[in-house]
Amino acid sequence: MTTYTTLIILSGLVIFSYLFDLVASKTKLPSVLLLLILGIGLRLLVDELHLHTFDFLKILPALGTVGLILIVFEGALELKYERDKNKLIKGAFLSALFILIATVSVITFIIYKITGQDLYICFTNAIPFSVISSAIAIPSAAVLGGKRKEFIIYESSFSDILGIILFNFAVSNPHLSISSFTGLALSTSLIIVLSAISCILLMYLMGKLSHHIKFFLIISILILIYAIGQSYHLSSLVLILSFGLFLNNADAIEHAYFRSIFIYKNLSNDLSQLHQLSAESAFIIRTFFFVIFGFTMNIKALNDGIVIANGLIILLTIFALRFTYLKLFRKENSGNEIFIAPRGLISILLYFNLPNALKIPQVGTSFLFMVVLGSSLIMSIGLLASKRNKKAALTSL
Repeated sequence: MTTYTTLIILSGLVIFSYLFDLVASKTKLPSVLLLLILGIGLRLLVDELHLHTFDFLKILPALGTVGLILIVFEGALELKYERDKNKLIKGAFLSALFILIATVSVITFIIYKITGQDLYICFTNAIPFSVISSAIAIPSAAVLGGKRKEFIIYESSFSDILGIILFNFAVSNPHLSISSFTGLALSTSLIIVLSAISCILLMYLMGKLSHHIKFFLIISILILIYAIGQSYHLSSLVLILSFGLFLNNADAIEHAYFRSIFIYKNLSNDLSQLHQLSAESAFIIRTFFFVIFGFTMNIKALNDGIVIANGLIILLTIFALRFTYLKLFRKENSGNEIFIAPRGLISILLYFNLPNALKIPQVGTSFLFMVVLGSSLIMSIGLLASKRNKKAALTSL
């Protein structure tokens, strides 16, 4: 493959992704779903032409991690904190926490019944299927608007953070003890302190940098801190969410000393540029990640009736538990939020980070692909159906 062929393919993928975003805005069909289908189509074409390709699985985790950081950061930069939103934030956190716990518990039992493996192994394998993907949920929430959109941004971000905390805890502690929970408390406290220090230092750096290129430096430092934290099993996504919220709400802090040090003349303009840069970077990374994930899937594995049946059981569990919780505990639920529970980038990353000794053959990549694809389809169908119902209700008035 020549250099020019490679450039044609890469630029073509970005153009297709842009077109998919336009289609998504009109049809409410997630662009991620179209990217997965494009990846599958490319794989079928490559196989048909017997072309030699690179082992893309080697770069998939790195791409996904950068994409996750940028998407959560972009979402946080859209959130304005107000005192009357405390109830919304608390509700989003409790929703993420209790739905995660319930989903992990039930899926652990399902995997145990399917495979007969040790409960600990089933538990670790259940976590990737139980976390809402902010990479898909946040862009999809744009159709909701207002507080419902903010609820999804907070909930999916909290779900990612709590899922990573639970995953790190489970992988690091095959046998529970008092020291396991002590370590969890210490690591959580450490990442909160680190987040606070990083927010202050990074914002100070933003104000002092006079070089015309500074936003990629800020994002690179964020990625560096995230990677260092994750290598020590700290849930560094807290830092990403905190920094985005801190930047977008710093001008609301009235303390005179704080404002004299951190609030500078071009802050508003810099925030706008940083948000634009993170959004466009996230778009590029998300494009390549989901196309590559679709490309690496063996679509023929979905001919297995057992994989399809088990995948459908998992999907039914995910949405039944979400429906039950939101109906019982969230009065402001409009119905659309029930369908926004996609599995995607975070699920894939957690699955690939499972140690080989903990992976179950019956719960492989084809099973994961089935759940990722299925949850996006259900979300699309649900959002489209609710949109049509609203139109029908308006025309009948």
